[in-house]
Amino acid sequence: MRLSAQAHTSQPWRIHEIAPDFRLEDVWALPTPGGRDDFPRLVELVPRFHSSSAAVRALFALRSAAGRVLRLDRPRSLVLRDRVPADLRDTAPRVDTGAFTPLYCTADEWALEIANQTVDGVLHLGWVPDGAGAYRGQLAVLVKPYGPLGSAYMTAITPFRHLIVYPRMLRDIERAWSRA
Repeated sequence: MRLSAQAHTSQPWRIHEIAPDFRLEDVWALPTPGGRDDFPRLVELVPRFHSSSAAVRALFALRSAAGRVLRLDRPRSLVLRDRVPADLRDTAPRVDTGAFTPLYCTADEWALEIANQTVDGVLHLGWVPDGAGAYRGQLAVLVKPYGPLGSAYMTAITPFRHLIVYPRMLRDIERAWSRA
């Protein structure tokens, strides 16, 4: 389920102090019901997660091909790595997260960064009370587009993210969470 920005901004996340100049793009409730101490399960699940959706895989393959041809995926220096406070450095699990670089991990949040020629982005996972006595994961995406190309890119992919990628990804996360 898509959430309001306040679902993310009202939490005392450390990412707020690290990325105040990043725009909050999306916030989603993850179908990962659990107890107060189950956040490590979500952190373990993410690196192993692969979408079963052919549509999602096709969109990512198309984006990857376009990125190669247009040279959009050339690495750019990570903006946030140097902003991580000393008490959070070296707290992120050392796992393969693909193009994302883990920034830090606490008992209830994990932040990963990606930077290319269009955007610097943060994938932020949090563990929040669900209002019914349990907890669940929450996904937020924060971005800092680079120039008009980055802004146009984010605008262009919005309907694909909201209509195809996130709904199918959440379904797959729910299945993986249930199996784990």
